[in-house]
Amino acid sequence: MDKLKEDFLQQAIRVNHAGEYGAICIYSGQKFVLKNKPIINEIIKMEQQEKKHLDYFNHKIREHKVRPTVLLPVWYVLGTSLGIATAIMGGKAAMACTAAIEEVIGEHYKEQISQLDDGELKENISKFCDEELEHKEIAIEHEAENALGYHILSSIIKTGCKTAIYLSKLI
Repeated sequence: MDKLKEDFLQQAIRVNHAGEYGAICIYSGQKFVLKNKPIINEIIKMEQQEKKHLDYFNHKIREHKVRPTVLLPVWYVLGTSLGIATAIMGGKAAMACTAAIEEVIGEHYKEQISQLDDGELKENISKFCDEELEHKEIAIEHEAENALGYHILSSIIKTGCKTAIYLSKLI
C-alpha cells in the first residue's frame, strides 16, 4: 500500500474510533439524566449500535496498529458533558444533539467512503453511515427540531463535532 493510502487509512480508523467513542460518551450522559423518560429506550438502542461500531474500530486499531487519538480523555469529558447538558435541556434537545452530530458524521463517513478502495472497511463504514443517518431520522421523529433554540444549538454542536473530527485526525 502506498504511503498516502496508508496515511489515509490510519487517519480514518483513528478518527472513526474517536467519533464512536465520543457518541457513546454523549449517550451515557443523556442516559444518566433521562433514565426515567420515555425517550431512554431510543437512546439505549442508538448507544448499542454505537458500541458495535466502536468494537469494530477497536479491532481495526489493533489490526492496523493505529495509534488512537490522544484526545480520548478530552472527548470523554466533553462528550459526557454535552450529553448531560442537552438532556437537562430536555428530550427534544437531547435529540437535537443526536440529529446535529449524526448529520456531520453522515457527511464525514460519505467522504471517507468516496476515498476508500472497495473492501471490508468501506463496506462497514457504509453500513455505519446508514445507521448514523437512521439515528438522525429517529431524532427528528422525536421532535429534535422543536427543541428550544434548535438552530443555534444545532450549529454549535455541528461546529464542535467538525472540530473534534479535525483534531482527532491530527493528534
